[in-house]
Amino acid sequence: MDSTRRHGQAPGDVTGETNGQHAELFWERHYRARRAWDARANPLLTETAAPLRPGAALDLGCGAGGDTLWLARRGWHVTAVDISTTAVVRVRERARDLGVADRVVAEHHDLARSFPDGEFDLVSAHYFHTPFPLLRDRVLRTAAHALRPGGLLLVVDHGSTAPWSWNQDPDVRYPTPAEIAAGLGLDPARWSVLRSDTPSRRATGPAGESATVIDHVLVVRRATEAE
Repeated sequence: MDSTRRHGQAPGDVTGETNGQHAELFWERHYRARRAWDARANPLLTETAAPLRPGAALDLGCGAGGDTLWLARRGWHVTAVDISTTAVVRVRERARDLGVADRVVAEHHDLARSFPDGEFDLVSAHYFHTPFPLLRDRVLRTAAHALRPGGLLLVVDHGSTAPWSWNQDPDVRYPTPAEIAAGLGLDPARWSVLRSDTPSRRATGPAGESATVIDHVLVVRRATEAE
């Protein structure tokens, strides 16, 4: 599972353009340094998407592309976005190698500055954390508005710090699913919360190490026209 893939802006009293350059450089270095380019899907993505009818999906911060490729191999048409050009190029290459290039569109985006076009049946935002300032609520709100009627927004955040995480700050506090939902400010008549919980699981890190981690899970559904 790739739980270190995130977007953002750099801290400091600098321009938005410079912020984006700092963030892009940070994530470029992160992905260029990866020796093994795994493509494992996140378990909460597979759990959520497995019973769904394949449609159009958006993978925000695709990283190594595990979620994107899992969806594409099951018939989804996936738009995968990341701030790292290296990540985007490698996801395209991996999709071609697996024979699903016709179902994967990989795009370079700094989500602090741009958002992919389209409407989606599923939007996945896994571990959308960053060491850089980012109006995360605004990005996720935009994602919710990009859903087709009946579509799902899946937000999975860290609820604990894994030994392999880039963020080892002992004072870090992760927002609860209820806080994330409140921050989105969505009209409850048009979007409903289907899931809001904090499950724990045994996870494996990039070097094969294992630890028990907590996830903060939020699933939001956009109402259909008939509702």
